[in-house]
Amino acid sequence: MSLNKIGIIGGGQLGMMLCEEAKLLGAKTIVLDPSEDAPAFKIADEHICATFDDFDALEDLCKRADVITYEFENVRSDFLIKLENKYNIKQGFKPLFDGQDRIREKTNANLHGLKTAKFFDVTTKEDALNAIKELGYPCLYKTRTLGYDGHGQVLLKSSDDIKNLDPFLGGPGIIEEFIKFDYEASIVMVSDGKNVISFPISRNIHKHGILDLSIVPAGMKKDVEDRMVKAAKQFMLDCKYLGILAIEFFIKDDEFYFNEMAPRPHNSGHYTIEGCNTNQFRELDRYLLDLPLEEPKLLYPTVMKNILGQDVPDVLKYRAFPNAYVHMYGKSEVRHNRKMGHITFTNMDEDKYNKLVSEAL
Repeated sequence: MSLNKIGIIGGGQLGMMLCEEAKLLGAKTIVLDPSEDAPAFKIADEHICATFDDFDALEDLCKRADVITYEFENVRSDFLIKLENKYNIKQGFKPLFDGQDRIREKTNANLHGLKTAKFFDVTTKEDALNAIKELGYPCLYKTRTLGYDGHGQVLLKSSDDIKNLDPFLGGPGIIEEFIKFDYEASIVMVSDGKNVISFPISRNIHKHGILDLSIVPAGMKKDVEDRMVKAAKQFMLDCKYLGILAIEFFIKDDEFYFNEMAPRPHNSGHYTIEGCNTNQFRELDRYLLDLPLEEPKLLYPTVMKNILGQDVPDVLKYRAFPNAYVHMYGKSEVRHNRKMGHITFTNMDEDKYNKLVSEAL
């Protein structure tokens, strides 16, 4: 049976871009999201407006689609386990389940050959003090679940910062070694179970814990880049993860450290739409539709800029840059630090981008 309709759990910008690429492949889409004005609803052929913990609505999505995917991590994996036995959830629940808990995620990375920062499971203040004693300052507290874009994180630079843990203690957390890394880099891969394709690595620059720029090529040492790609692909194969997986690494000298992973399209991979011969959304759709994967190649040096709520007034200035491709997500409410869109600049490197920004803004 040919697969022609993709069901997507989540209707944000990632779901929207999956729908856009599915249309180009001749496929239909149906999206589930609780927001009546979800960006993907404007593109999808059908939609279901319901909460993500509405099991009946999720099952309705599965019944009405040939294959199911998810565009964010916080889908209930216990629901997917039940639905996976009856419907075609090709990526399965495992990459989602493994990535939903930072202790589980990092333990799994270590078990499959990826180095991480040292870490400790923390619930009580006593746990926290013991972890800090082992690691020293600075170190970093994170909630074990539901953290994103810097939320649920506390940088501990001295004993004066321990009081900042009070809102989180009592719940599951992790304290990890602070890696004084040179930069962060991420890799996006897609696997059909036999082969793993990977997109060129991006170097990521954050502001206030939120991705600001992705720069490709990343400017890594060739040896480090080759080892990182090989290790990431082997990790995906060893874990038997299918579909898409993005991994963020910290790069320090000639070493790379697993930070976190996401079994969905990734913000740092948005550059692939214009920067490569194929893109992360298209290749995930190809996998879902049982189409052969295409090996990605970088077409131009590329810089991707996130447009947050506070950046919206400057979009016209960015649009005036050469080779600028503007993607606005159609979100109805503009808020500070909310991701409203992104702009990709091809034939662009970091120095040229910074020069243009300083002149324009």
